[in-house]
Amino acid sequence: MRGVVILGATGSIGRSTLRVIGRHPHLFRAVALTARRDAAGLDALACELEPEFVVLAEEPDPSFRPRWRGEWRVGREALVVAASTPGGDVVVNGLVGVAGLEPTIAALEAGRRLALANKESLVAGGALVMEAVRRGGGELLPVDSEHGAVHQCLAGRPVEQVRRVVLTASGGPFRTLPAERFPEVGPTDALEHPTWDMGAKITVDSATLANKALEVIEAHHLFGLPYDRIEVVVHPESIVHSMVEFRDGSVLAQMGRPTMEVPILYALAYPDRPAEERPPFDPVAASPLTFERPRREDFPLLGIGVDAGREGGVVPAAFNAANEVAVAAFLEGTLAFPDIAEVVSVSLERLERTPLETLADVRRADREARHLASGEVERRAGSRSA
Repeated sequence: MRGVVILGATGSIGRSTLRVIGRHPHLFRAVALTARRDAAGLDALACELEPEFVVLAEEPDPSFRPRWRGEWRVGREALVVAASTPGGDVVVNGLVGVAGLEPTIAALEAGRRLALANKESLVAGGALVMEAVRRGGGELLPVDSEHGAVHQCLAGRPVEQVRRVVLTASGGPFRTLPAERFPEVGPTDALEHPTWDMGAKITVDSATLANKALEVIEAHHLFGLPYDRIEVVVHPESIVHSMVEFRDGSVLAQMGRPTMEVPILYALAYPDRPAEERPPFDPVAASPLTFERPRREDFPLLGIGVDAGREGGVVPAAFNAANEVAVAAFLEGTLAFPDIAEVVSVSLERLERTPLETLADVRRADREARHLASGEVERRAGSRSA
């Protein structure tokens, strides 16, 4: 039985992981659960699962009275400790944002298997993460469907045999919407994802294609591929999760109905494949499968993000931070949808370029980009009000 630490247990990835564990109680046991601020949700999960301890990253409301009488730990430092706890054979990092980077490094330095759903870890600190893998001997397995698909297609083959990787994108809710109508759309429209059930920030990133830029940067670090060998195609059915083309012209694709629980189980159990009670895949019912080129001019964050990855240093971390600020402003109703890309672009233009050598470099770039993006959001909000 593998002990599992779930960082972000009350979020979308965390709850999907718990459903997987619940179906395989003979294989997995939740030893530690964490949440950012959802004390009540964490309390309910602890009462049900009886982990060794739980972590709340932020201080709970003084009126909160837990029903679970086990060990509670509080603070972001406790997240890092949880990621390297001795009982955790597998650490699922389902945190959102750059806050997931330090727990990622801690788990890998402690030699744990890390099932990584936190995109920002590799985007903001990819070189630091891969160094932690080498230094600690940990195992890094991607949880998201696209990189999980690539991992399965590669099946241990050396990267030298790969001609290119093709990551698929659903295209989001505005795939066919003319760009001139983008100023009309609001948060409710952006959160209507056609195929996936995800958190608000990730869903907006899907609508802007920023999430695909983040995934290209992730793939660069995960699989050691140069950026010119990583491509993106729009695949609205979300059946083909990614493809790998080898140097002999053969193409392998991983397919299946869109659900995060399949890549989560794969990362938890690898190299085993436990049986699941799922309906057989019906290729006829899933047809037709369509593929399109991304509308790069209409969704500029895809190119902006990939260019940030190519530039390297602290620029990818800044791209991620500025995008988080812009998306939050859009969800609050203070920023128009097309302005998300504009805020990110302006922030990166003004960013001081520095190398990425330590966690302090990531934090510094993150703060600077957030400051720049917040200022640009305020300027644009003021102009709209005027």
